[in-house]
Amino acid sequence: QLRLVESGGALVQPGGSLRLSCAVSGFTLEYYVVGWFRQAPGKECEGVSCMSSTTSSTYYADSVKGRFTISRDNAKNTVYLQMNSLEPEDTAVYYCATQCSIATLWQGEYNYWGQGTQVTVSS
Repeated sequence: QLRLVESGGALVQPGGSLRLSCAVSGFTLEYYVVGWFRQAPGKECEGVSCMSSTTSSTYYADSVKGRFTISRDNAKNTVYLQMNSLEPEDTAVYYCATQCSIATLWQGEYNYWGQGTQVTVSS
């Protein structure tokens, strides 16, 4: 079965750090573009970061640039999102997703999605 399972979401204070993980199964991660997205209540899904499968190039939304880092461990079939200097505006459900075309922050290109993990940034 093809699955993506996020973990690592938690309640953190502003300025804190969190590392999200996405374990994938049913396909080989190294051949796919992977991305992280988030959605807060009342807001549309926002592309956070993505990584190309062919060049390992990374892309970030302006709102998280310099604070978040996407990475992957192909041997473990796992994607990570390291989040530093967290702000209350980062509060959302975070989803990992994958697709086989170009790296993009547009969610419409992604075919497979995880169930999400809640990140709450509050003092």
